[in-house]
Amino acid sequence: MFFSPARGLILLLLLNIADAGRILRKIKERVRDLQLQKAKQHLLMRTESGHQPLQRVKEGRIHQKLDHFSRQDVSTFPQRFFVNEAYWHCPDGPVFLFIGGEGPIFEFDVLAGHHVDMAEEHGALLLALEHRFYGDSINPDGLKTENLADLSSQQALVDLAVFHQYISQSFNLSHKNTWISFGGSYSGALSAWFRGKFPHLVYGAVASSAPVKAKLDFSAYSNTVGLSLANEAVGGSEKCLAGVRKAFAAVEAALMSGNASQVAMDFDCCHIPKDLNDQIELMQNLADILMGTVQYNEEGVLMSINEICGIMTNKSEPFEKEMEAYNRLVKLAQIYHSTSEEPCLDISHEKTVKDLMDTSLHSGRRAERQWTYQTCTEFGFYQTCEDATCPFSGMVTLQTETEVCPIVFGISQHSLPGRIAFTNTYYGGNNPHTHRVLYVNGGIDPWKELSVVEDRTRDGGEAQTIFIKDTAHCADMMSGRATDRCSLKKAREEIEKHVSNWLKMAAQERMEKRAV
Repeated sequence: MFFSPARGLILLLLLNIADAGRILRKIKERVRDLQLQKAKQHLLMRTESGHQPLQRVKEGRIHQKLDHFSRQDVSTFPQRFFVNEAYWHCPDGPVFLFIGGEGPIFEFDVLAGHHVDMAEEHGALLLALEHRFYGDSINPDGLKTENLADLSSQQALVDLAVFHQYISQSFNLSHKNTWISFGGSYSGALSAWFRGKFPHLVYGAVASSAPVKAKLDFSAYSNTVGLSLANEAVGGSEKCLAGVRKAFAAVEAALMSGNASQVAMDFDCCHIPKDLNDQIELMQNLADILMGTVQYNEEGVLMSINEICGIMTNKSEPFEKEMEAYNRLVKLAQIYHSTSEEPCLDISHEKTVKDLMDTSLHSGRRAERQWTYQTCTEFGFYQTCEDATCPFSGMVTLQTETEVCPIVFGISQHSLPGRIAFTNTYYGGNNPHTHRVLYVNGGIDPWKELSVVEDRTRDGGEAQTIFIKDTAHCADMMSGRATDRCSLKKAREEIEKHVSNWLKMAAQERMEKRAV
């Protein structure tokens, strides 16, 4: 086995999905950093109480075929994984597989989180497999466009199947070892699809905030952000949403009337957005502040919906009436900027494209190029604002969002609808034919629009969905906190109940087979 001792705890990458602009990615990175701190504190407490899970984590590599569907091509790449045996009841304990998404995996993925808590309870072997072409699971020339043809969710699922066989041989596993898969966001979709395509390998799957439906024009993302900003249960209001609409309309009007210099000064841009593409970049990044707030609400990073709406509606703070909404948005941008390490707001569209064309390996850690390729070839997920219900700028259109496909990868915009349709035909969209897959979603998470949020069990069997009305993206995947909402605590209990029942069902089925 190609194991080597894991060294220390490094950056977490748990909550990944297609991000519209730079600021949303940066907010996501802050969420990861904060979760890392909490994970370290959690592990420190466990170490002091006699638990030493870090010592039982090992890192390994498996050599996977670059193209599982070609009999002629025998090229391989090294795929990274982690194993944690600290809680495993060897030899018959279950196996909990954490599936990597569009970014690196880390030791954290087998050391902390709700799936790890459940693994300790049930004596499970913990595994985490990195997605091909992300993190360290990539060849030196893997990011060149001609080589990205081997990057797809279909290939990733076969990677999981081969990994299943590899681990089973390495640990002498048998039918007694029940496999359960876990994932969030894109990897949540992979968890569901793995169960759907390889039901003989994984007995049950938890799919958190999983966008199982590909969507070219994902206008519903911005629309849901707007609804969340108006949701009083999480600190929003109709007044807040109206203020956001007015603010973006005012910024757009200022740009259209030739006041780009003043806008650049107000929002501390690195340069004046005279070019239309840079203006669109600016509008997208301003929207990102609110989109990131909603997607990661109450994670303790930047602001919450309640705090943003306080700024957008607080009458005790005087602003000029004519420019009130505009100035409140300026203040939000200032708060974001005060917590960032950037000297100014980078709105260069040229730099964005240049970064996406970077094929050097260091960019593999950032993952924008690879994930953008997958949006062009499989998923879409373009967060547009052409719909009248969008609270941001109508300058962000499907045309402008998809121009990156031909520019960076030579993929025609006209081919995108067909590619998206194939993905939904292959997996079933948000009405997949899956059994023992638990879809978990939050009520204010924009990605719920592409997931399964209704119980589709027609025979009256176990519920396949958990809907947490007042939580955001992948909130259920973290270990419980004292500050968690009651609805989130209850949802984790329901997830635990499903996983426990699956393990009991698997054991019962084995007993019945032996009795025959």
